[in-house]
Amino acid sequence: MKKKVKISLCQLNFHVGNLKNNFEKIVSAREEVNKKGGNLCVFSELSITGYPPEDLVLRKTFIQSAEKIIDKLIEISNDAGPAMIIGYPRFHDNKLMNSAALISDGKISIIDKFHLPNYGVFDEERVFNRDRMPGPILFKGIRIGLMICEDMWFPDVAESLQESGAQILIVINGSPFDQNKEDERLSVAVSRVIETNLPLVYVNQIGGQDELVFDGGSFALDASSKLCLQSSAWKEEINTIEIISNNNYLFDICPSIINKISVGLESKYNAMVLGLRDYVNKNKFKGVLLGLSGGIDSALAVAIAVDALGSNKVRGIRMPSKYSSDGSLKDAEESGKLLKIKIDTLNIEKINETYLGDLKDIFTGLDKDTTEENIQSRIRGVILMAISNKFGEMLISTGNKSEISVGYTTIYGDMNGGFCALKDAYKTDVYNLSKWRNENYNDLFLGPRGMAIPLNSIHKEPSAELDFNQRDQDSLPDYKILDEILIKIIEEEAPLESIISMGYDSKLVHKVYKLLLLSEYKRRQSAPGVKLTARSFGKERRYPITNAFFNDA
Repeated sequence: MKKKVKISLCQLNFHVGNLKNNFEKIVSAREEVNKKGGNLCVFSELSITGYPPEDLVLRKTFIQSAEKIIDKLIEISNDAGPAMIIGYPRFHDNKLMNSAALISDGKISIIDKFHLPNYGVFDEERVFNRDRMPGPILFKGIRIGLMICEDMWFPDVAESLQESGAQILIVINGSPFDQNKEDERLSVAVSRVIETNLPLVYVNQIGGQDELVFDGGSFALDASSKLCLQSSAWKEEINTIEIISNNNYLFDICPSIINKISVGLESKYNAMVLGLRDYVNKNKFKGVLLGLSGGIDSALAVAIAVDALGSNKVRGIRMPSKYSSDGSLKDAEESGKLLKIKIDTLNIEKINETYLGDLKDIFTGLDKDTTEENIQSRIRGVILMAISNKFGEMLISTGNKSEISVGYTTIYGDMNGGFCALKDAYKTDVYNLSKWRNENYNDLFLGPRGMAIPLNSIHKEPSAELDFNQRDQDSLPDYKILDEILIKIIEEEAPLESIISMGYDSKLVHKVYKLLLLSEYKRRQSAPGVKLTARSFGKERRYPITNAFFNDA
């Protein structure tokens, strides 16, 4: 007799540390699945605690609280409703494990994560332990091969499950977004299906958590690796597939919904919008503010902020000096009009003159240099922080990855802020994302439709406007060239000689590399920002500040 089971992929936005909220989300999703006749709800990795909980798991009371939630879910499951696959941390033989539980009819079956990622943004070997390779767990006569995230990325766990009699693979995940990850996940899943001849269900979470953002994109593959279900990216969603046993005790997956998912520039922009939204909302800020210079960086940053939070929660501040052009002031004003936000203007010229006058004696005999330029940036930083403190709005800094890489941001000035909207976007990304947003809109956005970034901000030459007739290219190469070199050094860790052999100027390559290393101390003090690349600054690129290895330069 054929078996039919409906499996619901519950792609939800969990909140790290908010166990009550996460429990309620799980119960609510289960009730929704129950109304639609579903048999099994599958939630993401560490769904009870939110992912990644980092050192929260070192607190025994935190683990005990998570285990109490599991006990509640076991009790709830006695109602003959849908079973649940839940991720949570637990103690087992006095060891802390990253676990998954099948909860059904008042009973629980548990497996532990076998492969613990310890690279990039992951530090799981530092806090979790691993035990033996998991075996299949039984549900309604079906032998489920349950895996947790990293376990799918190696062939051994799936192979062991298949050899132990698994009939379907289910993977629960906390897989953060980067610009290459979407294709990689599906490719790896297809490999596991081809190797085992088993269908595979993949459930990922969505939402922002500090510098990470999770894009969802849950899916299901049948035993021939055909895509049978594709959940949306960037939104909470519950989608259901039906699996039917055939005469060989294997299972077929009935085709279900195939949603189109975003790629390329849309994914990057969505990542920044959702990452900022959850950072602000989960930390309970009233709203955000940022300095509007009329340049491309602040214009894109404020558009992201409005799309994330809505016009009524974003404030722009113009702070001109004698070096600010009329065009830039008009461009900043146009940003405000396009996005329907409040803009205040505070002229900093008198404050700047006071600073320079007070420093005149101590600077006697010294030539003017970037010191005087940076005073303006720091004045603006103080003003922005004062407004942030007074009104409870979080300050957003607006530096991009190119500038942050080579130190062309002012520490305690334009680097001030609780979040950096463009932290992992190179300057060329900033231009491309701005053009994309002016021509596109989707239902993730809360900002107005149509043009969001002034055309003049996109087309004019970039300048910090800290001196007369100043241009970024006076001291930096064209951003296209700079970004190509930075991507080779940062993303690929390419030797300098190999970069030079590609036709880049030797002096320029060495200069960029040296600036990158010398700016490490600034980056350590910078605000968090959404990870877009595979080598974002922070956990993924851990260079020492005190570093004498310039041999390669």
